[in-house]
Amino acid sequence: QVQLVESGGGLVQAGGSLRLSCAASGIIFSMYVMGWYRQARGKQRELVAGISRGGITNYADSVKGRFTISRDNAKNMVYLQMNNLKPEDTADYYCNLGNTVWGQGTQVTVSS
Repeated sequence: QVQLVESGGGLVQAGGSLRLSCAASGIIFSMYVMGWYRQARGKQRELVAGISRGGITNYADSVKGRFTISRDNAKNMVYLQMNNLKPEDTADYYCNLGNTVWGQGTQVTVSS
């Protein structure tokens, strides 16, 4: 059974940093594109960052220069380093594998 488990969310002041982690199990992790999405209250879920099997990354314009996605295929982990956080980054953040499997989400709240 494929499972994704996120961690690392929390409450932080504007300008602060958080690092989200996503642990994958039950699958050959290295074969899949990974992504981080977020969903703010009352809004649709949106792609924040993606990383290919070979490590090519892409970002939403709103987070470019502030967020960094990375993966460790040996550990079946994907990370999202979030710096200079803004109140508008407040959302539930979800890990995604291969555009098909979702984690349960982790909440990020940025206070002004």
